[in-house]
Amino acid sequence: MIDAFRGLNAHILVQEYIKEAQGCDIRCLVVGDEVVAAIERRAKEGDFRSNLHRGGAASVASITPQEREIAIKAARTMALDVAGVDILRANRGPLVMEVNASPGLEGIEKNHWYRHRG
Repeated sequence: MIDAFRGLNAHILVQEYIKEAQGCDIRCLVVGDEVVAAIERRAKEGDFRSNLHRGGAASVASITPQEREIAIKAARTMALDVAGVDILRANRGPLVMEVNASPGLEGIEKNHWYRHRG
C-alpha cells in the first residue's frame, strides 16, 4: 500500500488508530492559559471519524485536570493564544490528535459554554 502512495504527487498524513477511543474525541477550546469550553464529538455509526461535518454528534464534555493541562500545553507549544485542541482518550492516557490555529466553533456554539475550573 505504501508503494501505491509513493506514486502520487500528494502529501499524506498517517495517524495511529486508537481503537479504545471508539470514534470519540474531545475538542478543547483554549484561550490564553485556560480551557474555556470542551465538547465530546462522537462519530456516526460505522465510522471512526468524529468530525461533525461527517455526521458526528457533539455534547458538552467534562475534562480531567490532566486533559486540561495537555490542551493548554499543546496550544502554548504551538505559540497560539486561541486554539482548538483535539484529544483522544487512550488506554495509555490522553493523546493530542490535532491543534487547530483557527478552530471551528460548531458543536461548541450549538451546545453551551462550559467553564472548566480545577
